Amino acid sequence: MKANLKKTYNYLIRAFIILATWFFLYRQIFVKRSLEDVYNIFLEQFRTPLFLWGVVLVFLLMFVNWAIETIKWRYLIRKIEKVKFLSAYEAVFTGISVSAFLPNRVGDYFGRVFILEKANHLEGILITIIGSISQFISTILVGSIALVFFFPLFTDTSDYFYGYLYPAVLAMLIVANFLVLLFYFNISILSKFLKKFTRKEWKKFRDHLKAFSYFNQRELLKILMLSILRYLVFCFQFFLLLQLFQVYVPYYYSMVLIPVIYLAITAIPTIALTEIGVRGSVSIYIIGLYFSMISTESLNTDIGIFSASSMLWLINIVIPALIGTFFVFRLKFFRKHINGHGN
Repeated sequence: MKANLKKTYNYLIRAFIILATWFFLYRQIFVKRSLEDVYNIFLEQFRTPLFLWGVVLVFLLMFVNWAIETIKWRYLIRKIEKVKFLSAYEAVFTGISVSAFLPNRVGDYFGRVFILEKANHLEGILITIIGSISQFISTILVGSIALVFFFPLFTDTSDYFYGYLYPAVLAMLIVANFLVLLFYFNISILSKFLKKFTRKEWKKFRDHLKAFSYFNQRELLKILMLSILRYLVFCFQFFLLLQLFQVYVPYYYSMVLIPVIYLAITAIPTIALTEIGVRGSVSIYIIGLYFSMISTESLNTDIGIFSASSMLWLINIVIPALIGTFFVFRLKFFRKHINGHGN
């Protein structure tokens, strides 16, 4: 492909990503008016210093959240190319922009790897998938632990439940988590598995599958620990926002309910910028169980839960997606063939 044509295609794809992100963002906020209730409550609380400082803290934690993700991705991608922290940070934000209008955030992979200068993009995507798997597993692990406490607190406490169903649920959770961790710490088997189910003609693709075997168990454990740390950060963000929007759930109950919410959301396929409705509905139902238990349900509580969930989505997804559009022009979808690594 000629150099001028490559430049043209690069610019066109970049422009499309920026326009698509801004369009989805505009439609979600101004056309669907998904944040109207949040905006009204925010105006009511605007003059309260504690509320403002709380929102600022949650906003700063957003940068901590994505900084941990950057450290994780940079640690992963170093196997094929060393990337400076700031460049990796920009790549993570760009990935959020690209994933804003694609299902299940698959755009994260493309938004990040196209900042790589020399490494093969496909290997970069496969390595980035390992990071996503570790984040998914952290949601499963913490969510499963939360479920152990959730059922006794918020479900039927009859003898039948504790005699039969509860032990069965515990056994299923233990087996499921064991299998998930067994797969994760032996993720190199994916290379062999995928080679069996791909055509021999796809030689380049099959060669790059070795990316799944680049990491030993100690490195995978480090990645998982970073994923859990990041998970705990956005759990704490949600807890803070619930308090700010006057949804007073004690910390203990919050740390049971919030992981169950994330576990439920993970099971529902979504597009990042349309998650607000799913997040809000699931949060209202699950956190509402606490208020049902203490018999103080109200419309204001539902609005507060939805506002906290929506504000978290706005801070952790929408604002980073917006920031990421400023780095889209660093992406190189077409580049020169360099020492057998280029695309």
